[in-house]
Amino acid sequence: MFTARKKIAKEKGAEPDHFEESVAQALFDLEATNQELKSDLRDLYITGAREIDVSGSRKAIIVHVPYRLLKAFHKIQQRLVRELEKKFSGKDVVIVANRRILAIPKSGYSKLRPRSRTLTAVQNALLDDLVYPTEIVGRRTRYRLDGSHVMKVYLDPKDRTASEYKLETFGGVYKKLTGKEVTFEFPQQDQL
Repeated sequence: MFTARKKIAKEKGAEPDHFEESVAQALFDLEATNQELKSDLRDLYITGAREIDVSGSRKAIIVHVPYRLLKAFHKIQQRLVRELEKKFSGKDVVIVANRRILAIPKSGYSKLRPRSRTLTAVQNALLDDLVYPTEIVGRRTRYRLDGSHVMKVYLDPKDRTASEYKLETFGGVYKKLTGKEVTFEFPQQDQL
């Protein structure tokens, strides 16, 4: 198990738990056995992983990666997710980047905080990370009379076959990470 420790680096030297070590071991095994992923996985590592319940029978694995390695993970994400879903059978795998939200500066100067560190920007970027191979083509927020609101995210219809079975997972993971209700859909095609 010590060899898989190079595939996980926790912040501030914290020890990874058993589940995170099993995900790191799976990455290490993929690097050792899968020839097409070997060169791409050599320099990549994760910062955390956790398992959540999406619905009664579905479970999802959220893999957190450093923001600076996100582009490298995007290059191999489809193959990597497919292989990890084989290893953890019956569970959907989602890769998201670690992003930091900075508080509003007390001094009143808005130049002290970059726009990419605001709550809204981080949550929008999290949406893009969740559905990565698929693009988001539209967002709608519906406000109800009772004060509640639901956000609908429309995904690119050309990727319907690849990601349709994960729509419930995307909503559950986003709810777990941000506390906001989101419905993922594909836009209806107008038929003439």
